[in-house]
Amino acid sequence: MAWQPRALQGTKAGTPIAIRACFLGFVFGCGMLLSFSQSSWSHFGWYMCSLSLFHYSEYLVTAVNNPKSLSLDSFLLNHSLEYTVAALSSWIEFTLENIFWPELKQITWLSALGLLMVVFGECLRKAAMFTAGSNFNHVVQNEKSETHTLVTSGVYAWFRHPSYVGWFYWSIGTQVMLCNPICGVGYALTVWRFFRDRTEEEEISLIHFFGDEYLEYKKRVPTGLPFIKGVKVEL
Repeated sequence: MAWQPRALQGTKAGTPIAIRACFLGFVFGCGMLLSFSQSSWSHFGWYMCSLSLFHYSEYLVTAVNNPKSLSLDSFLLNHSLEYTVAALSSWIEFTLENIFWPELKQITWLSALGLLMVVFGECLRKAAMFTAGSNFNHVVQNEKSETHTLVTSGVYAWFRHPSYVGWFYWSIGTQVMLCNPICGVGYALTVWRFFRDRTEEEEISLIHFFGDEYLEYKKRVPTGLPFIKGVKVEL
């Protein structure tokens, strides 16, 4: 590959980031317009704002907290095929129900409850990311780094996995906000199973990293996720 000036290389490297950031900003703006409209799509505007803010803030907080792990994947826009299918399914359900049963999408108190769940989940997740600092990573780590420490203060004194708890209620809250009965149930079951497996996978690594220190912490503090106790330890 031909040599290129550093400034040009930096510009090219930043282009995909700028495109994603601009796209999320555009989605947020469209969501704001819909939110203040007097149509049956107003609550979908809330959803668009919540979704774009979540993905943008994931990248932003990672950039501040742990720049060494920062990448395009930090936006979580390409989280997984399952995540994409789930999002598309919720959009399709909302559209179809809004066409055939528009009154279902006008249950304001239910949408407001979903919005509260989204705000709670978003705040808790970001608080967890800031509290963990450079210890937070979007990918479960299988090897302990020199700077890796066990965080037990702040929101980690309430829950062992506050970032997962936040994302759990955020994701379900989006469907409550949209008044999507089918995806609401589907999301609840799917994210519960995902975080059950993710929690067990992560705790295996944490026990390997911190040994008795983590086991004592595990005894004191719950996961925060309903009916999920984490990895079972044979005594």
